[in-house]
Amino acid sequence: MIYFVAFLCVVGIAAGQILFKMSAASWHRSGTLFDGATLITLFSAFALYGITTIAWVWVLQKIELGKAYPLMALAFVLVPIGSHFIFGERFHYQYFIGVLLLVTGVVVTMRA
Repeated sequence: MIYFVAFLCVVGIAAGQILFKMSAASWHRSGTLFDGATLITLFSAFALYGITTIAWVWVLQKIELGKAYPLMALAFVLVPIGSHFIFGERFHYQYFIGVLLLVTGVVVTMRA
């Protein structure tokens, strides 16, 4: 259960990054930070980060930081995948090599 919540925190952080990018794009389009769509997206990102942070603190009450923190590296995998599907960003083959190394590193550290 703890690792599931920790994984949800990683997903929340990744989703928050996508929302931050969406708010940046909205700000760029509108030319002002005070545009309604920009503010809604930006404050949604803040809210998600806040909820995720509270959940992460709960996770850290239950397990060691050294056991939980390697899961955060998965955000480096999820954010670019989300950016591909939402913003149409493209990957180079080196990205997939990096993902493989990251996932391998997470698995190794979680088993340590």
